[in-house]
Amino acid sequence: MAIQLFTARTVAIRNLTHDVREISLRLLEPKEMPFKAGQFVSFNVPNPVTGRAVTRPYSIASPPSRRDTMTLVLNQVTSGPGTTYLFSLTDGDETQFKGPAGNFYLRDDPSKDLLFVATGTGIAPVWSMLHDCLERGFERTITLLWGLRSQRDLYYQDALAGLAAQHQNFSFVTTLSQPEPGWTGATGRVTKLVAEKVTTVATLAVYLCGNSGMITEVAALINAKGLCPIYQEKYYDDALVPPAESR
Repeated sequence: MAIQLFTARTVAIRNLTHDVREISLRLLEPKEMPFKAGQFVSFNVPNPVTGRAVTRPYSIASPPSRRDTMTLVLNQVTSGPGTTYLFSLTDGDETQFKGPAGNFYLRDDPSKDLLFVATGTGIAPVWSMLHDCLERGFERTITLLWGLRSQRDLYYQDALAGLAAQHQNFSFVTTLSQPEPGWTGATGRVTKLVAEKVTTVATLAVYLCGNSGMITEVAALINAKGLCPIYQEKYYDDALVPPAESR
């Protein structure tokens, strides 16, 4: 699908943690947006410091089956132009964006087991990919390894547990790098979890989304075990934008 300008209305806002928000937008014109799981849309927003317009891309968290509604998952960044604008939206507000775009999308290869590795709100495109796989009855093994900081950063855990209960081929582990007392789950960086869990890559396709350090380290770990497809999307502060482009 060619990139288009869309007008949408905010229909639901949900605070997932102290700084992560889920925003759902219903498309008004055009009324549907075909896209591939993992792709993003872009907003032109004012920089609150300079006043100049900047472009901020955000991954679509909802699956492609929902063409008339789009969900975003983003964390608030102080003085970030994108999150300042999107966090200002209230129910009923209209907004515009362009899309869909991006080469980080789910490939259709039924011969591969899938490994998704995410940090923070890098879960957003993975969320879309995961639901797309399960909705379409993907039969091979699907594994999600997700790294967060502490208990106050947890979200979607009940939803993930529900998916794992419904689909025997799906499993997930959430690890906390700085857990507070009382946490009984996995601890440490998600890179450590990958090193422990991945024993062979012979039939694996890997999708990485999150900070650049994680992507570099996990890609190196996977490559050391053999050759397999690795797809990646780097997340920076205030969306999919390198620091040099954030002004």
